[in-house]
Amino acid sequence: MSDKRVSIGSVSAATGCNIETIRYYEKEGLLPSPDRSSGGHRLYSSAHISRLSFIRRCRTLGFSMAEIRQLLALVDGAEVSCERVKQIADDHLADVRARMADLKQMEQSLLELSARCSGTATPECPMLDILQA
Repeated sequence: MSDKRVSIGSVSAATGCNIETIRYYEKEGLLPSPDRSSGGHRLYSSAHISRLSFIRRCRTLGFSMAEIRQLLALVDGAEVSCERVKQIADDHLADVRARMADLKQMEQSLLELSARCSGTATPECPMLDILQA
């Protein structure tokens, strides 16, 4: 998009980001407040769209709001540090791997519990007995 100012609906369509989410990112300070029309409508620039796209890609990768803030601070700063960006990404990757390990353990536990159930219409259920113990 050019430097013309566009509505929040146009920004939503361009980025695939929900209008309420755009407003939330503004409220949280991740997205600068846009100019307003004489009627009070938000008018976004191409810089807003680029920043929102950056935030959306970060969210797609599972970065937390705090991590996105850190990345944006680096983007906005005078000196971007690839070392710091890598550290944030590596820390996030470690968290993702830990969650994956937890999910694998959860999967195994559920498989074992499910295997104890006959799946029939009987009132006795070993899975419920184990969960209530």
